[in-house]
Amino acid sequence: MEFPVADKPIVATMIGDPAGIGPEVVAKALATGEPYQQSRPLLIGSVEVMEQALEMTGVDMTVRKVESAAEAGNDPKVMDVLDSGLISVSDYELGVETASCGAATAAWMGEMKDLAESGQVQGTIMGPINTGSLKLADKLGSLMGDQRPETFLTLFTGPLRIVHLTDHEPLNSVSGLIKKERVHEVLGLMHTSFSEWGVENPRIGVAGFNPHAMGVEDAEEIAPGVELAKADGINATGPISPDTVFRHCIDGVYDIVLAMYHDQGHIAVKTYGFVGNCAMFLGLPFLQMSVAHGTAFDIVGQNIASHEMILMAMNQTASLAAGNGFAAEETAE
Repeated sequence: MEFPVADKPIVATMIGDPAGIGPEVVAKALATGEPYQQSRPLLIGSVEVMEQALEMTGVDMTVRKVESAAEAGNDPKVMDVLDSGLISVSDYELGVETASCGAATAAWMGEMKDLAESGQVQGTIMGPINTGSLKLADKLGSLMGDQRPETFLTLFTGPLRIVHLTDHEPLNSVSGLIKKERVHEVLGLMHTSFSEWGVENPRIGVAGFNPHAMGVEDAEEIAPGVELAKADGINATGPISPDTVFRHCIDGVYDIVLAMYHDQGHIAVKTYGFVGNCAMFLGLPFLQMSVAHGTAFDIVGQNIASHEMILMAMNQTASLAAGNGFAAEETAE
């Protein structure tokens, strides 16, 4: 669906650590023209860094400095950058951790958050950051400590979309975290969020915890949680045997799956289609996507880094922010 330019949502992308592959994959993603179809892309970062990325990739685009998010345009030959003058290409070396890069990326993430929370942009994307650089800038602790209401990791790869009830928890702790109230809460969050983003009455498949969804947790916590959600008018089904529910989502039976723990969802995503997947944290007060890879210092500047993840993040964010539901599905490789 195409919109007049003025009606297209502004989607802000923080370009990532300047010394890593973030700027070059952002440039290559924008060069496809796809992000401009449903949004007005805005980069949060540095004009100099993006000009350096154009040189490294050979992308034929113009970098334009803008003073506000409202100036973001829709010309697929122009990348608009909101540049607060925090870093120059002389301040770092490609592929090397530096405090200057850590300080810049932390500040850019703060700028993007402020734009989103004030409603100046309708979607956000976080490029790859480097924890080493953030530590050198003494910014990692403050960023990790900025915890707002509880969020739930969500992964996308083509038609497979998975929300995780729990994330980085040891398996021997997961059982105690599966409670009917929590299942009910997350199903409500999934229904409300994806409905607002254009997925009409989202069909949610709920994975069981035990083989064939036959266990104490399935019967006493997951099933009652699903029933509570159904009573609220939520289109949820489960618990479903975890060895089939993800296949059902791929085949279009469900729009999205609620997984019980980290590997249950991650293995399905990375088996189906690792290239091109992206992630979001459901429960933030704004729409934010990120990529599932790091700064890849070993290949930066060689123009071989894949831009498919950041492109999927841009397209997915644009589609959801525009109220068009999930982005067009891609076939797994």
